[in-house]
Amino acid sequence: MPVDALLADADWHALLAPLGLAWAILALAFVALWWRQLRTQNATSVDAAWSLGIGATALAMAAWGPGSTTQRLLAAGLATAWSGRLTLHLLRDRVFGHRTEDGRYAAMRSYWGTKAPRNFFVFYQVQALAAVMFALPFAALAHHREASLTAWQWGGLGLAAVAVLGEHLADRQLAAHRRDPQQRGRTCRSGLWRYSRHPNYFCEWLAWCGVALVAAPAMSWLAALQPALMFLLVRFVSGVPWTELQALKSRPDDYRRYQAETNAFVPWWPRRPLHAPHP
Repeated sequence: MPVDALLADADWHALLAPLGLAWAILALAFVALWWRQLRTQNATSVDAAWSLGIGATALAMAAWGPGSTTQRLLAAGLATAWSGRLTLHLLRDRVFGHRTEDGRYAAMRSYWGTKAPRNFFVFYQVQALAAVMFALPFAALAHHREASLTAWQWGGLGLAAVAVLGEHLADRQLAAHRRDPQQRGRTCRSGLWRYSRHPNYFCEWLAWCGVALVAAPAMSWLAALQPALMFLLVRFVSGVPWTELQALKSRPDDYRRYQAETNAFVPWWPRRPLHAPHP
């Protein structure tokens, strides 16, 4: 089946030029960010730049897309809600809220050693390309000419809303734990963190499942690409592995108990500890 047919009434070829332009702009922006992290030895801002890049690309597509007003507004609203919340959180909590580098990137820098400059350059350019990939559902919606929302799209909106709220709650719970001096050196086990070691990543993946449902009328089965890619990234590439490596370095005994008791990704009831409970 040709790709044009998979994108319903959206013109696949019409998406290539604006997405290519967006990639070129983002690639240059991420070169500048890479140069900045070379000087500061701090790569924390790359996450905020990534989410902002997706949102900006999606809004540009929604503004100039040939699709129906309903679908373009849907693309713009969904992208703004997701990108705006995540970008503001990352800027406030990680970029401006901490002087030191985010633990994941500190772990990468330490692990890569002298190869860190080269590897971070590749990492930043992959981020730029990934931003365009994750903007594709919004671009396809902006080219979709259906005037009304389907049941799948309403369901996707509901799922995305629940997931974004869940991610916001997990972020606030973790921030409150970090502010508590009595919890210094201990892993957060309150709220959603009692049921998953990474509820923020799980909710992020769930939000993209919602986006996939919203974009399905415009993309058919290709809408599953983004949630699949997000799962691989946060679970096996740039999310969980590096976060846990840093956690094991900073609080090894406590975090090993946490690993034994709590699911890594999908929330579930905690397991009984094999040894005496932690104090």
